[in-house]
Amino acid sequence: MREVTGPSSANALSESTAMKSDSRNSTGGDIVSSAAAAAPGPQKKICCACPTTKKLRDECVVMHGEQACTKWIEAHKECLRSEGFKV
Repeated sequence: MREVTGPSSANALSESTAMKSDSRNSTGGDIVSSAAAAAPGPQKKICCACPTTKKLRDECVVMHGEQACTKWIEAHKECLRSEGFKV
């Protein structure tokens, strides 16, 4: 690897670093990797999605049993579907 010395080399290095850290392309749009753009699935893990409906569902099932909590179970499933999960 070449050693960089002198003020002109430092300027070129800082300009190169600034260009790499710029997250916008020449048209002004965000640069997105092709893998991220091709994967339309959920952005979170299923365990972390919909914490509010998950808590209500879990508390209801513990207190009243699964049969009495279909409303909360379905609400949680709908929330998960809205996050991109197939349930």
